Amino acid sequence: MHWNSVSEFLAMGGYAFYVWGSFGMTFLAMAIEVWLLNKRRKQIASI
Repeated sequence: MHWNSVSEFLAMGGYAFYVWGSFGMTFLAMAIEVWLLNKRRKQIASI
């Protein structure tokens, strides 16, 4: 694809909400997973 400006890129041809929302939810899920793994690791280490 070819975009003429940054705003066109960010708009993603009208699908920006779905595209950027998907990236956001994926990032959130990965961050929560890392947080839970660290929490579990600390809990096991303290036993």
